[in-house]
Amino acid sequence: MSSHWPENVGIRAIEVMFPSQYVDQTELEQFDGASAGKYTIGLGQAKMGFCSDREDVNSLCLTVVSRLLERHHIKHTEIGRLEVGTETIVDKSKSVKSVLMQLFATSGNTDIEGIDTTNACYGGTAALFNAINWLESSSWDGRYALAVCADIAVYAKGAARPTGGAGAIAMLIGPQAPLVLERGLRATHMEHAYDFYKPDLSSEYPTVDGKLSIQCYLSALDTCYRLYRHKFEKQHPKQSQLGLDNFDAILFHTPFCKLVQKSVGRLSFNDFLLSSEQTRAEKFAGLERFNDSTLESTYFDRDVEKAFLAQSAEVFESKTKKSLLLANQVGNMYTPSVYSGLVSLLISVPAAQLAGKRIGVFSYGSGLAASMYSIKVTKDASVFEKFVAKLDYVLPLLGAREKVVPEEFSALMEIREKNNHAAPYTPTGSISALFPGTYYLKDVDALHRRSYERTATISNGVH
Repeated sequence: MSSHWPENVGIRAIEVMFPSQYVDQTELEQFDGASAGKYTIGLGQAKMGFCSDREDVNSLCLTVVSRLLERHHIKHTEIGRLEVGTETIVDKSKSVKSVLMQLFATSGNTDIEGIDTTNACYGGTAALFNAINWLESSSWDGRYALAVCADIAVYAKGAARPTGGAGAIAMLIGPQAPLVLERGLRATHMEHAYDFYKPDLSSEYPTVDGKLSIQCYLSALDTCYRLYRHKFEKQHPKQSQLGLDNFDAILFHTPFCKLVQKSVGRLSFNDFLLSSEQTRAEKFAGLERFNDSTLESTYFDRDVEKAFLAQSAEVFESKTKKSLLLANQVGNMYTPSVYSGLVSLLISVPAAQLAGKRIGVFSYGSGLAASMYSIKVTKDASVFEKFVAKLDYVLPLLGAREKVVPEEFSALMEIREKNNHAAPYTPTGSISALFPGTYYLKDVDALHRRSYERTATISNGVH
């Protein structure tokens, strides 16, 4: 057991997995009879990954955890905590974490704390915070923690269906990490709201109040950002830069890409309202007409939105746009969403440019729970380059996916809907379409017990 307080606690490794099949959003527009550009321009989405009935939340987590341990040569006995954040529930009692314990059976390691955490898209962040807290507490026994988040986002036919997606992220948490969560710079906002929820336990589909959901997201963003700014300024009283200038990159939970662009504008609007008259004149010239505007009255104010979208365009381009790669190509992963943004940033910006920089993170889950915090990248460029090099599989894997026509996609969604919680059940989805080393659902027996198998791995065991 370690006798000293662990330093530089954060993310030592990160792994992402996404479905091997996708539907093109332009083709989906045509299939749905939607106006051209509604999904691609209006939502900012290009492709949407999806899972057939061969994959569920358990199989996604089995795959992503196995791949992380294999890729980074981590022994199963080196893990002391594992927590799963998800809102994709296949069992109201048995946790996904307990299913993952089969990966540790051969090693004999059953001494692993943590279970599942659920609140819409926020569970992954809760799992990450709990892992950090464990390492920085008297409970830590010197081993690593794993924070896992996975979901399958599916919607009924209609306007919401193109905002779906699926995926999983696993993060190895430990001391002396290349990505350190900054202590004391964590701001949280929680309240009761029915903006998006899943009251029908027999269905995968949510009940959504679209307008309220946007308002809740923006309101939580406002509150978390202002609280984060307050804590930052208290911790760094001599810092001359304020607000967005303190971030070298900013990541957001991404229900759809267009909302993120609006969110950058929203943070700029917050900076404007918090600025002195002199700063407004210098940084926000031409926006004086909004001097008396308030946050509460402008959630759907098109004039404010348009003005601050334009004002923050350069910030979005330089600090956020590159983080939307996976969101644009795969869709909304729910709990992994904001962390797919982290992966996207890491593979889209040269490692040397990010060394020593600060990354802002906004995580949101409907219902609602939200947090803003910051990650400090190590100054050691060579260490960070090695960390990022482990993500060299992401772009080739994106390119290796199979495009499925909307008609087939719709049919596969009907199969999922019809057989949700069916028992006994043998899935019919293609196994050959899955990537190497992917766990999949073999069958469900009459007692609803699920069994899994894995597709063949490639020669080096890493995918």
